[in-house]
Amino acid sequence: MFDLLFSPYKSYTHIDIVLELTAIFFGLLSVWLAKNDSVLVFPTGIINTVIYVYLFWECKLLGDMMINGYYVIMGFYGWFVWTRKKGTIDAYPISTCNLVEKKYCGFLFLTSIVFVVAVYLFFNKFTLWISVVDTLVTSIFFVGMWLMAKRKIENWLFWIVGNLISIPMFFIKGLALTSIQYLIFTIIAVFGYIAWNKTLHKTQLVH
Repeated sequence: MFDLLFSPYKSYTHIDIVLELTAIFFGLLSVWLAKNDSVLVFPTGIINTVIYVYLFWECKLLGDMMINGYYVIMGFYGWFVWTRKKGTIDAYPISTCNLVEKKYCGFLFLTSIVFVVAVYLFFNKFTLWISVVDTLVTSIFFVGMWLMAKRKIENWLFWIVGNLISIPMFFIKGLALTSIQYLIFTIIAVFGYIAWNKTLHKTQLVH
């Protein structure tokens, strides 16, 4: 089992392995902070995603590289949004999507699919079945990150689905440690949804 999980790392440099472990640490910390509705989710998440942009560029995993580049940008945006105040109250508290936001999610999902497919075709990388799965997961995470930046509870549902698909996908790509990371992400995301749902209900009772 050990050889099955870690044999792909024989060809990796020590620096790349250290970088992946560092990214995993900050990734897990970031998701845990998100579960607790802490704004520190963003600086820790930015560290995680910047490292993965580099690692995925090295591995020629374009879809993964693009989604992490997008995470970096949305991380700064989410950091800004979550720190906005109306007096002493959060300007953007935990909430659910309205109809307009749901339509935007659909638009963002479809647009990101078209964009990722176009990039794969341009670089002549849309040749394996995993490219199709990669495109789907990238689009799911595009929407999930936008919803998290907006502090919408539905973000957890997108993370859960995307994480579940990512577990076997990264294992196949030879990134066993990252695959394990996404398994833990999934578990934390379930608890994150439960925690945010409780907070949302408390807020609704107060109002």
